[in-house]
Amino acid sequence: MAALLLGAVLLVAQLPLAPSRPSPPGAEPGPQDGERRAATLRDEGANGAAPNGSAQQQLPQTIIIGVRKGGTRALLEMLSLHPDVAAAENEVHFFDWEEHYSQGLGWYLRQMPASAPHQLTVEKTPAYFTSPKVPERVHSMDPGIRLLLILRDPSERVLSDYTQVLYNHRQKRKPYPPIERLLLRDGRLDADYKALNRSLYHVHLRRWLRYFPLRRIHVVDGDRLIRDPFPEIQKVERFLRLSPQINASNFYFNKTKGFYCLRDGGRDRCLHESKGRAHPQVDPKLLSKLHEYFHEPNKKFFELVGRTFDWH
Repeated sequence: MAALLLGAVLLVAQLPLAPSRPSPPGAEPGPQDGERRAATLRDEGANGAAPNGSAQQQLPQTIIIGVRKGGTRALLEMLSLHPDVAAAENEVHFFDWEEHYSQGLGWYLRQMPASAPHQLTVEKTPAYFTSPKVPERVHSMDPGIRLLLILRDPSERVLSDYTQVLYNHRQKRKPYPPIERLLLRDGRLDADYKALNRSLYHVHLRRWLRYFPLRRIHVVDGDRLIRDPFPEIQKVERFLRLSPQINASNFYFNKTKGFYCLRDGGRDRCLHESKGRAHPQVDPKLLSKLHEYFHEPNKKFFELVGRTFDWH
């Protein structure tokens, strides 16, 4: 009998334990570590996960939810300087594209990078912020997830939005109308223009606040991130409860490009040339209309988040 009991104990001791990232102190319960491990283990055959603490794919513990042309790529690249961050390279569009969401969390998991158990997995898809269905879907996956939202002056964001679409058309040698024609209808700003709607931050944030408390959403000042990135990244580190590993020496101003680039382990890298493009010349009267249009929406947003931003 004693021999049988000893054999059973040895057998249990040899079973591999699925590694998991412990929840940070004070974290709210979510689709909990056990559910995360279950999802991971179900997909081990597809993603090549290894036992005993080796790197494997994990569902994200942090998502950069937007906003489009707010600086999401810059934020992700800067955050990737931290050794405890594993970032998905591409925009996943899991929660906002039905053809992806219908494939379930197993598909989503397979889009994540391999990461060590102690690392934080991050993905960014800027369209999440303005997509009505996304907040509830993210909450269903993990009510305790930490969300990063990077925003810029809404008028500048509209111009950047237009500029990106303009250059995309030019690359395909397709015509695209001047911004005045898209922004104005009968002399007034056209509220149906999508770029305008994306800059109504208070409208979209209210949807997220139905599912997540404000303490789960950190708003990054995209304009300050461009001008002086280090202080903004320090705030992100604190919000994510990461040890302070990113330093001022990781950033240097590139005079040729006109914005900050990154220095990582002696290797310098800048954002893609598509970032930081010059905006087209805009009539000052049209700019004034934009500033006036966003004045009240900005005030509503400031009230929601309990802070102000240096926007027109």
